[in-house]
Amino acid sequence: MHRSLALHLYRHWRGYLLLCCGLLLALWPAHQAWRPDAQLATIRERAFLSVLTRNTPTTFYQGRHGPAGFEYELVRRFADHLGVSLDMDPDHSLQEVLDGVRTGDADLGAAALPLAPAQEGVIFTRPILTLQPLVVYRRGLPPVREIDDLQRLSLATLRGSGTALALRELQAELPELSWLETGDLEVADLLQRVEAGSLDAAVVYAHQFRLNRLFFPGVERGFPLGEPLSMAWAFPAANGLALQQAANAFLATQQDNGELEALVARYFGHDDYLEYVGARRFIRQTREVLPDYAPLFRAAARETSFDWKLLAALGYQESHWDPRATSPTGVRGLMMLTLPTADEMGVADRLDPAQSIDGGARYLRGLMERLPESIEEPDRLWMALAAYNVGLGHLYDARRIAEQRGGDPDRWADVREALPLLQKREWYSQTRYGYARGGEPVIYVRNIRRYYEILDYVDRSQRQFFQLNARRPDNGDDDLLFDTVPPVL
Repeated sequence: MHRSLALHLYRHWRGYLLLCCGLLLALWPAHQAWRPDAQLATIRERAFLSVLTRNTPTTFYQGRHGPAGFEYELVRRFADHLGVSLDMDPDHSLQEVLDGVRTGDADLGAAALPLAPAQEGVIFTRPILTLQPLVVYRRGLPPVREIDDLQRLSLATLRGSGTALALRELQAELPELSWLETGDLEVADLLQRVEAGSLDAAVVYAHQFRLNRLFFPGVERGFPLGEPLSMAWAFPAANGLALQQAANAFLATQQDNGELEALVARYFGHDDYLEYVGARRFIRQTREVLPDYAPLFRAAARETSFDWKLLAALGYQESHWDPRATSPTGVRGLMMLTLPTADEMGVADRLDPAQSIDGGARYLRGLMERLPESIEEPDRLWMALAAYNVGLGHLYDARRIAEQRGGDPDRWADVREALPLLQKREWYSQTRYGYARGGEPVIYVRNIRRYYEILDYVDRSQRQFFQLNARRPDNGDDDLLFDTVPPVL
């Protein structure tokens, strides 16, 4: 009896095993079941996506119209794609972002993170952006063009950013190489120290340098270091693959439809529109001259609902903040008003800085109000600035040319392409107001936007000064902020 039962069990053990497994699954409490898409379902149920990031110009910052930054815009689009709102927590270092993702404190990390498949407890999306480590150094030092030049420099980088990995790989070839690493600072902090002289050089990413170099004209581009890395978003490995797969599908769509390329170009595609000497002079003027006129710009901004830094950028483009500036054509004053414009604005003395700034601000506001209602911000502002330079009539001519060429006359990008055509007879002969040096307003608006970016960055940095220093040692000693990576001799 016992032998026949044993033989029966032996022959049918697979069937009994499957039956037992089925009974266990049926009896297992439903609330303990974990579906592969459970995290994605949880996010949609709570209606927001939780993201850890860093407060930097390339990731997330508070801009003129609210939150901005390359990764902010991309992850906001992802949240919209999921049909949820976005909860962005920016007050973190690189390591804090990774640690927070690993422990499940957030749904994902988006903080210029290098794709590192070996990271424990973290999974990554497909590559989003190429990250090329770049050596930068203080202007005035002997040129830094090759690896051997690094040995004579005080060199630093950010811990955990991937640039440190490039240095470690280099150290295998150059054992005597040593450098400093920090987890408490950001790229702008490193560039500031290079410019000030407490560091000779730093390793950052090329796109970070392009975005920051106007703010630090004393820092020079050196050479690319090692092979490019890839930027990616990070997710808690314990939460399954559904959210990561949804992000990968979203990123693939963004790449296929050109939206990702356009976003990259908008944030990182431009390089310096202002040459080095001009950028250095502007930054010096913001410290030495602008404080005398900032209260006047602020007062005019309150009356006209502009950002005072935009009016200051306009004033610098016009006169370099020289209240007695005069052009050969008779345009005068800090905001370079023509005599008819001054009369229209009630400006009795164009050389009086208060009257000039007030009149210029009101004139710009009037130009904006005269533009068609179909033009939305920020295109409306860029077109008004162009009209300040070239005249409203020529701007209207350019809008008509843009439309003739199949563009949108309400988009600055299309009008910007049309303006230089006012210099060509085949085009200006068809317009109402005729020839204009249409290339000038394009450069004019471009420069004002860059001047404004610098002023906004400086102003934002000053407002964040206390907040940033609250996270650093009280004595500000850089020795406490950096760890030395010694040679491996």
